[in-house]
Amino acid sequence: MNTMKWLLRREFWENKGGFVWAPLIAAIIMVVLVGGVVGYGLASGKLSSEDVTIRVEGKEVHTTSVSLAKAVTPEKRTQMASIAANNYIAVGAPIFFVLPIVAFFYCLAALYDDRRDRSILFWKSLPISDADTVLSKLVTVLVVAPLITIGVATAAALAILFFAGIATSYHGVSLFGAVLTNVNFYLAPFYLVGMLPVYILWALPTAGWLLLVSSWAKSKVFLWAVGVPLMAAVLLKWLDYLLGMAGGVTINADWVINNVLETILLGLIPGTWFMNAGGDLPLPTTNGVDMMTMLQYSYATLGKPALWTGVVAGVAMILGAIRLRRWRDEG
Repeated sequence: MNTMKWLLRREFWENKGGFVWAPLIAAIIMVVLVGGVVGYGLASGKLSSEDVTIRVEGKEVHTTSVSLAKAVTPEKRTQMASIAANNYIAVGAPIFFVLPIVAFFYCLAALYDDRRDRSILFWKSLPISDADTVLSKLVTVLVVAPLITIGVATAAALAILFFAGIATSYHGVSLFGAVLTNVNFYLAPFYLVGMLPVYILWALPTAGWLLLVSSWAKSKVFLWAVGVPLMAAVLLKWLDYLLGMAGGVTINADWVINNVLETILLGLIPGTWFMNAGGDLPLPTTNGVDMMTMLQYSYATLGKPALWTGVVAGVAMILGAIRLRRWRDEG
């Protein structure tokens, strides 16, 4: 256990720029932009309550010379607060687009860089097994990195929610009390953490494939990791076309591309499992999107055989990466 702890620390410190600073910089940019817009609006008077347009039950309502506080009923105030408490975490969604980019290139370099700079000889001289090394990298990319991203995204969403609260308070509509007493305000980050097991299983084939390529390729790991699936997709489509022209039975290349190749390349993107959970996505209610419903919808993916097929394939590729690391130590 101590070995794994120190290996995880090593991965964190060596890749802190990608796992911490990349989402943090994205969050700072978002917060500064929103805060700047709100601050400029307040300072310049462009957020004046003398001319306000609001949307009530899908219809735009223009208020002139009337404060927003008079235009919003107590029921609407409660509804606005409920929507903010339920869905403020969605404001941090752009930060989650940083995660798959960082995770993708981290996996590609995870085992390849040790061989390229010959540092693998040093690590092999230590009493650390190849399995521990590979698993530490897997845990880092599938557990540590998402948790850091969730924390940064939550902090950014809270800051932006604070600015939004200031803007509404300027118009005489204070939502702070109603939001802070809503239980979903505190549960929202835990709903994201609750989706982490689904993300781990869904991303396992992609992480396994990238680690396998990283442990095998002598050079140009990106071309091997991306080029091979893309070339396979082109060849499958071409073969499907030729079989169709000959009047024979096609191999259904579209199914292979959607269920195999996309899983290999796109599994690290959070939320892509929603497209494969089956059924219709939960529709927003008057209080916004119910995060508990989204969590239940995410776990519906576990009932899909395709998910577990991908998990088995991912485990097999990870075992292959461990096996390859035992002997492929050339630069």
